Amino acid sequence: MNTPIVKYRDLGPLDYKACWDYQEEIFKSIVDQKIFNRNHPEEARITENHLLFVEHPPVFTLGKSGVEENLLADKGTLKQRNATYYKINRGGDITYHGPGQIVGYPIFDLDHFFTDIHKYLRYLEEAIILTIADYGIVGERVEGLTGVWVDGQDPEKARKIAALGVKCSRWVTMHGFALNVNTDLSYFDLIVPCGIDDKAVTSVEKELGKKVDEEEVKTKLLLNLQNVFDFELS
Repeated sequence: MNTPIVKYRDLGPLDYKACWDYQEEIFKSIVDQKIFNRNHPEEARITENHLLFVEHPPVFTLGKSGVEENLLADKGTLKQRNATYYKINRGGDITYHGPGQIVGYPIFDLDHFFTDIHKYLRYLEEAIILTIADYGIVGERVEGLTGVWVDGQDPEKARKIAALGVKCSRWVTMHGFALNVNTDLSYFDLIVPCGIDDKAVTSVEKELGKKVDEEEVKTKLLLNLQNVFDFELS
């Protein structure tokens, strides 16, 4: 199997809905190409893979399996905190995105990698675990839960540093992960994060007691994703 090529773009600060629409556009083009390839093998073209990094203004998103009651804020509070709210088509419950957080959206055709969604999620977690290890933070998985945790094996101390939520159709992925770097964690007080009410959230900044260079974290994360998934950037 050839090494997959991934088109990378850092979109910078971007409204959640605008970014979601952009993801949907790319996702649809890949799925449409796969359907065309299947029906017209003699004219088949290789499907693309994309990786988007983005930083959203404050926004809460509720996944398909989510419970609306896990949003604890009313419309007035959301307005006061300049936050928006969307019900979306990824898996998982409610989460928060905002400044100081690196959000990654891999729109991959897993036929170029491996057709195993659980393996895909574990690989995303692995890239994040390797990235925060560079800052002396030990990231862990918690059995039965997605995402990356600090002190994950201690129910009293476990706190989430990165959340995952994906959609996959015809082995094409969208949505992805959010790593808290210099995030204002007070926004998480307005939700039951990921529907889990007995565990805290944290950030690289909170763990280290100081802000870190987000561009540096992005560079490390991009390299780790490249190494874990074994792709080349275009």
